[in-house]
Amino acid sequence: MKIVIVEDEQLAAEKLADQLTRITADIEVVKVLESVESAVNWFSLNPSPDLVFMDIQLEDGISFEIFDAIKLHAPVIFTTAYDEYAIRAFKVNSVDYLLKPIGENDLKQALQKFRKIFDESDFASKVTRVIEQVSKRYKTRFFMKVGTRFQSIKVADICCFFVEERNTFLKTTGGKTYDIDHSLDQLQGMVDPEQFFRINRNYLVNINCISEIISYSTTRLKLKLEVNFQEDLIVSRDRVTEFKHWMDK
Repeated sequence: MKIVIVEDEQLAAEKLADQLTRITADIEVVKVLESVESAVNWFSLNPSPDLVFMDIQLEDGISFEIFDAIKLHAPVIFTTAYDEYAIRAFKVNSVDYLLKPIGENDLKQALQKFRKIFDESDFASKVTRVIEQVSKRYKTRFFMKVGTRFQSIKVADICCFFVEERNTFLKTTGGKTYDIDHSLDQLQGMVDPEQFFRINRNYLVNINCISEIISYSTTRLKLKLEVNFQEDLIVSRDRVTEFKHWMDK
């Protein structure tokens, strides 16, 4: 059973992973994510795990923002020190709501509840999950209002989306810039992750618009796009590995 942990406290994540592997031998923790941004990025680019353990208060926001940005198919067990989010938690695909510190018996009961609801031997449910992932439709164009006129812009003609002074914009391969009424987190769930990658907090770039990749430091990369930007486009340190895999598919 493949599990992802969304937790911004390293010790808490390590303790949870240790508890889970002690409870049952068939658990594999495939990823630990520390923020809303990294979670949106990872879930957008990777196959859905069997189960997610998710803290609510993360370093850059609350985990419910993940559900606003993308469609998360995996069931979730929330782990938090706060009980005020319980009702909201069960409005998303929540299996259980565990209060910290988490006892091993509570964890066992939560896993039993998960197995009862999501029987891993249920082949039909697995097939349905795969079909949902494969058949997901991404936007092919954006209908924009430009002054008093409207314009339809093909996603293939968008070089990147970016944030500047808290506003979101898109820049076309022809160098034109338009403001857009979506956050980068929302856009990341709308466009094909095979074509667009979130290189950092402020930029979501089209692979077909990358003209050059330069070593920026021992742990980071700098991109040059086919259109000019005044500032350097740097791949965040925590995204470099995933970026390389994305470029190498």
